[in-house]
Amino acid sequence: MFWSKTPRKCITRFQHICQCCGNGFEIEASRTQHSCENLAIMALTAQQESLIVNSWDMLKNDSADHGLKFFLKIFSAAPEATALFSYLKDSSVPLDQNPKLKTHATVVFVMIAETAIQLRKTGKVNVGESNLKHLGAVHLKLGVTHAHFALAKAALLETIKEGVPCIWSTALSDAWGVAYDQLVAAIKAEMK
Repeated sequence: MFWSKTPRKCITRFQHICQCCGNGFEIEASRTQHSCENLAIMALTAQQESLIVNSWDMLKNDSADHGLKFFLKIFSAAPEATALFSYLKDSSVPLDQNPKLKTHATVVFVMIAETAIQLRKTGKVNVGESNLKHLGAVHLKLGVTHAHFALAKAALLETIKEGVPCIWSTALSDAWGVAYDQLVAAIKAEMK
């Protein structure tokens, strides 16, 4: 992400793959931003909200399956991440069949989506103050870093892309990315 000189805009460069020919190219898009506790956080636009709502309408009926795929993508990219989950440490149950993982993955996937959907209406991440403090404390205790959050973001976007291929676009990716970044910023603010 490359910030422009004007404080109200940023320029983002996206790698885009043409659906027809498979050639890659770079495009730029401007996004509106606001600042929250000295963190550069992108504000969710009405168009982005609409994209998230429409895609969530398509995803929510299979949220358990999508949530599990989301976590399996994380573990595929970083197998050591399983050590962050106590119920996976000594489990002989394959990850894709682990009922505790499936439950946790569903809760996380739904929480991300529901947070994203209400973000523009409330203007802030709204998962409940005590839940946000708990999320911050747990992530801090486990040593979750920016790299972990970045990996999870990539896994989330890939999961959504696979879940709604007929409407997937750079704009949809950007919308979910903005919402995810706001949730992560709120969690990080509680990692004290």
